[in-house]
Amino acid sequence: MPTSNNENISDRRSPLAYRMAPMTLSDFVGQRHILSEGKLLSRMIQADRLSSIILFGPPGTGKTSIARVIANTTKAPFSQLNAVTSGVADIKRVIADTNNPLLTPGQRCVLFIDEIHRFNKAQQDALLPSVEDGSIILIGATTENPYFQVNKALISRSTVFQLYPLESEDVQLILERALADKERGLGHLHLDVKPEALEFFAKRAGGDARVALNGIELAALTTKPSAEGVIEIDLDAAMDSMQEKVALYDSTGEAHYDTVSAMIKSIRGSDPQAAIHYLARALRGGEDINFIGRRLAIAAAEEVGMANPQVLSIVVSAWQAAQMVGMPEAQIILSEAVICIATSPKSNASYLAIKQAMNDLENKDVGEIPFYLRNAPAEGMKDLGYSLGYEYSHDWPQAVSSQEFLPENLRGVKYYEPSNRGHEQNVAKWMAEVKELRESARKRKDTKGVEANDS
Repeated sequence: MPTSNNENISDRRSPLAYRMAPMTLSDFVGQRHILSEGKLLSRMIQADRLSSIILFGPPGTGKTSIARVIANTTKAPFSQLNAVTSGVADIKRVIADTNNPLLTPGQRCVLFIDEIHRFNKAQQDALLPSVEDGSIILIGATTENPYFQVNKALISRSTVFQLYPLESEDVQLILERALADKERGLGHLHLDVKPEALEFFAKRAGGDARVALNGIELAALTTKPSAEGVIEIDLDAAMDSMQEKVALYDSTGEAHYDTVSAMIKSIRGSDPQAAIHYLARALRGGEDINFIGRRLAIAAAEEVGMANPQVLSIVVSAWQAAQMVGMPEAQIILSEAVICIATSPKSNASYLAIKQAMNDLENKDVGEIPFYLRNAPAEGMKDLGYSLGYEYSHDWPQAVSSQEFLPENLRGVKYYEPSNRGHEQNVAKWMAEVKELRESARKRKDTKGVEANDS
């Protein structure tokens, strides 16, 4: 249901994270790339000249807080919906109220929709006419990449702002404000929070201010005061109140692709330290072993290829072993595979070869397969020329005959050109030797043909 901007956030029955939500831009901590003085979103809020915006980023980075700041500063009516519990009827109700001159004299409303990515296409489409004519100023908040999850029509009518995990220094500043604030925070309590505990809360939160505030509130409310009435929160109390660091990872969302992309690019760049870091992120976030295995098998072929052809076999064996063993031990096996690829000589010659061959099939007249290379399984096919003239390679020195194998239209094309790295150095030498052997075989064949004609 829609809510107004007249909320009492000083009620101590509410969670600390809710109570400490910033009221104005000056209260806001972090996200300087969009909210520092002179930045676009900051100017829009200060001038109350809002257009539709979509805020996306991890939890606890300030999306809802920005909406509350706007609610407290805009002169336009402010309504809020949550996409989890709201539907088309709620959207239509807000639109109807906005179009009612008695309820909304300016016939313009700011509508904040939390978790907008959870609206289906029909629900998002219901917003379009009002967003288009400006009667609804949409503020959409989402943890998912809106370019994947929000209708393109809404995206094109909005300005997208990305929020990032807060720096630990920013989280610590938010905690210090909460400890000092007697009205909304914990300042009414006689707290003694040790510096190492405060630092632990800030770093353990993983850039999520809400997690840090929840942790320090839990510690304050569950730690017994001393005889003097002092609640001492040391490192042990802090650790007990935040059992596990939050992993900023969604195995079905954007982090799923970003993390594995970073791992593959680190492998390609021959940096095993970074590659292992991103592997750890993916595994800790619950990434599917099969997905990681597939990506590593592709990397072994694409990034290493013939520079060290054994790597692909090693990676496939590691993938199979990781499946059989399961987590947590599978992380050791996958770590070995990642390090193996990252530290191997690199060549993308195999990748470039098939890419160019596929491109030629798409864009060139590649011609027909030579008849002497075709099979003749049925009687009478040889009469049509199938397989006639084929030279059995093993009958020639070094098993290299005089024949051309590419279609006539592609003679001289080079798809695979080995690098000078790793095993491909040997491949390059052998390919050069094959070229000489083929030329020698052709000369020998030509000589025999001349001798046969003379006789």
